[in-house]
Parts: sequence; C-alpha cells; structure tokens
Amino acid sequence: MTTVTKTAESVEESVKAALKELGATKDQVNIEVIQEPSAGFLGVGKKDAEVKVTLIDKEQPIASSDDSDDDTYYGDDESFEGDTATEAEDAAVNFVAEVLSGIGIHGNMDSYREDDTIYISVTGSDCASAIGRHGETLDAISYMTNLIANKHSDERVHVHLDVGGYKKHREQVLKNLAGKAASRAVRTGRKVDMEPMNPAQRRLVHAYLQDFEGVTTHSEGTEPNRHIVVTPV
Repeated sequence: MTTVTKTAESVEESVKAALKELGATKDQVNIEVIQEPSAGFLGVGKKDAEVKVTLIDKEQPIASSDDSDDDTYYGDDESFEGDTATEAEDAAVNFVAEVLSGIGIHGNMDSYREDDTIYISVTGSDCASAIGRHGETLDAISYMTNLIANKHSDERVHVHLDVGGYKKHREQVLKNLAGKAASRAVRTGRKVDMEPMNPAQRRLVHAYLQDFEGVTTHSEGTEPNRHIVVTPV
C-alpha cells in the first residue's frame, strides 16, 4: 500500500499533486480529506487543504490449479506486497500518517505485513524531525505505533517503522560495530564494552553475534547507559 499526503490551497489541487506523484488516476486511488481549506480572518489563521491519497492494490492474476495453494514468497517476485492488510496495519499506518502530518512531514509511505510483523517505511526530504537525536523521536513514534496496532489486533503484532532509511542504516552500523568488537575480543582475549544502546538495538547486536564463533554477549549497566559487553570464550 502506497500513501501520499499533500497540501495545497484547495482539495482539488492537493489531489492533483498526489495523483501526479503516484502516477495514477482517481479511479486507482482512495482519497481522504484530512483538512478542508480555511481562509481565516483577514488572512490570519489561513489553512491549506490536506489530503491523503492511497493507491489501491491491483488485483493479482488468478493462479493455475497447480500452484493456487502456494503463496510462499521466494524473494524473486518484484510485485510481492506481503500479506493482506489487516485492521492493525491500517490503524498503524493511519497513526503514523497523522503524527508525521502533525509535525509538518509530508512524504511517501509504504507498508506491508508478513506474518506478525507490519513494516512501514516513510521517505521524504524533510524527515529529520521525525528521527530526532540518535533516533529517539523515531523510537517514541515506533513505541506508540506498536501500542495502536496491538489495540486493533487479537494476536500480538510488531511494527517495524523506518523513516528516511535511518533505521536500516543504523542497523548496518550496529552490525559493523558488533563485528569489530567481536573480532577485537577474539584477537586480544579481553572483553570489549560497546557504546550504550536502547533495548531494540541491544537485541539486534545480541542476535547478530549469536553465531559469531569465540564470543558471548551480555548487557551491563542501567538505562540510559546500559550497554553490551562482548566476552571471548
């Protein structure tokens, strides 16, 4: 599901801009008017129109009788969009859109669900305010989005939210740091203290180094200075 939020002096102009960015026509999208335009009083308090335009998923071709029951994703289908959207996914996406719109960010949003994980990715040129220092704002939005999603789901779900590619980049940086720390621990025979991390980042490092031969990991300290210690075995 691809969603674009646009603002302009009128609803029609906002929709036109969104359709142009999506490369779609009105019959291929769902249009939600978030805010009607307001002229204000003597020009004070003037508000532009704001709309959220979502591209409607195209129907998938009917599978042959030989593979109609096989919905396994093998990683080579560029049109794969994940599992069917659920109420939890819709609630999570709408919440993120509202939060970002509230802080003045209007970018492209993509989402899909696989098993019990909902992936939401936001791209745009003005995403810095939604990331914050060391990703603290992004972590806060992610936490609230997870709460919202689970309020609309009977089973436990996890939301993986990334804004401006920050989380993907940060995860790769953490893996590189973890690999260097493990190599150093093995080379010197001494434990290595890594930098303080939040719980999600520590989980990533613990998981990444599980299969690294010759080291074990554990956490020490208290928040916000809790960190991972890589120990040679």
